[in-house]
Parts: sequence; structure tokens; C-alpha cells
Amino acid sequence: MLLPALADRTFAQGAGAVPQGQGGGAPGAAAPPNRGGGAGAQGGGAGGQGRGGAAGAQGGRGGGRGNAAPPAQPTPRWPDGTVNWGPTVGQTGLWNVAGGTFARPDGPLSPGDPVKPTLSEIPFQPWTRAIYDYRQENQLEPYTRCKTSGAFRQVATAYGTQFVNFPELKQFIIFQTGGSHSFRTIYMDGRPHPKDMAPSYYGHSTGVFEGDTLVVDTVGYNERMWISNLEGMPHSGLLHTIERFARTDMNTIKYELTIDDPGAYTATWKTNFDIRFSPGNESFEFVCQDGNQAFDLMVGSLGEVDRSSPFVP
Repeated sequence: MLLPALADRTFAQGAGAVPQGQGGGAPGAAAPPNRGGGAGAQGGGAGGQGRGGAAGAQGGRGGGRGNAAPPAQPTPRWPDGTVNWGPTVGQTGLWNVAGGTFARPDGPLSPGDPVKPTLSEIPFQPWTRAIYDYRQENQLEPYTRCKTSGAFRQVATAYGTQFVNFPELKQFIIFQTGGSHSFRTIYMDGRPHPKDMAPSYYGHSTGVFEGDTLVVDTVGYNERMWISNLEGMPHSGLLHTIERFARTDMNTIKYELTIDDPGAYTATWKTNFDIRFSPGNESFEFVCQDGNQAFDLMVGSLGEVDRSSPFVP
């Protein structure tokens, strides 16, 4: 059984760790030097070792053991004063999430830990708590079968993900390296959500800047995607998320996720993460079907599959 604490420890290992065992390869061509950057889970470096990978010094939560990390540089900005969401001009880098669970175990908060709700504070409905508990036993995460997932799960994709602002197009796009190697478009032109839309893995995202903070409003998710990684926090088709991204310095993006889902929870609730910058890393070609080394997780982790039962991811 993979408890939330174990999952959190797995996802905090650093820039080279591969969360669900989908291996990677050597970094390839650099991303174009637009207003971009990266954001991801444990990615950014070479992978391919099944469930593991070499932890990078820039990933995770700090520098080398016993050595204090140097002070972070200020938030980089473009000549017009707006935030640069990626590396500085002439440099490379991706973003990586340190820690992968929405809720922490019950008990006192450890020094340096992000302030998250405890598991007992999550306003589960009875059926969602039952699904959550089941997913701790049997990890049938769509990611391991090369399915895309939105909200935090996209931000927490292996090998790093780029954040790219295209002000001339009025779009902000999140490109992920691992997994399905896809992207999510956030429309910044003031358009409303469509009234009648087919549910999708990413949903429909609109965004605005509140000062330096990017605020993303998303609806229209299907129930086949996951909003979290190994933890498997459930949701319904009524899910409405609000994400807030704030680059507070060169090395850190503060990420806050609000979950409004009356079909799955009895109240709206929030969680948060720190997204860490991994300098020197670049996105590369990743073919999910070829790079997937999580053979056991592709059919769950109970050791067998009952084909007479409905398949519920």
C-alpha cells in the first residue's frame, strides 16, 4: 500500500525522480527563447530507470546536504516589467514540484512543511472518501496509461514542464515533458467558458493577471482524469478549479489550488505547493508508450485484473 506520506516522499526526491516509472532519455533540443520556462514534478533530467532516477541538486527542496542554499535571485522580468516565467535569456531550465500530496497526515506541522489541510480536514463526501481509500491500495492512475490530466497533475508531470506566456496571442500555455507530452492552453483574452462543452481531460481554462499572480479558472473536466498524482484525490464532473501561480523569486513559484466540487465534497477547500526551478534542464522528445516503465501500475497494483468488473481509473 502506498500511503500519502510515502507518495509525498517519493515526489520530493528531486529533479530526476520519475513518479510513475515512465522513463525518459537525454535532453534534446532547447525550447525557443520566448516568454517561457518550465514546470513539472520530478522531471528535467535523464530518466529511464523505471521508478527511479538520479535526484538532481536543483530539484527537491534545497541544495546539497549540509550546505546552505545560496540566496535566490529576484524574480526575473521582461523589459516591460512583466514576470518572466522561465529562465533568463540565454539560459535554460524547467520547473519541478517538491511534494505531491494534497493533504498531510494528521498531526503537528513539521518545520518548513507547506501549510496544507490534514486528511481529516478534507470535506469528503462518503463515496469520495471510499474511492480515495481504494486508490491508496490500487493505483490505477491514468498517467501510467499515457492519459493526460489537468490542474495540479499536469503541473506535477515528470521531467519538468514549461510555463510560456504569449501576450501577443493572449494565451498562456503549460507544456509538459513527460506523460502524454501534451499542453494546456489558458485563454487570456477575456472570453467566458463555453455554455455547452464536451468534458475533457484538461477542461477549459481562462486566466487573468492579478498584479504578478496568474489566476486560472477551469471547468469542464471529465471524470476520467486525476487532479492529483499517486494520491488519487477524487472529483466529479462538477469540478471547478482556481489555480494561482506567483513567482516569488528566481527559484520559486507559489501554487495554490482551490477545489470547488459540490458533486464530490461538502465544501470548497484549498491546498498549495512550492514549484522549484531546475536550471540547466530542457524539455526533450518523450514518447509515452515507449518510455513507460510502470508495467505493474498500468493495470493497477493489486497484482491481478478482474476483467468482469467495470474499469474505474
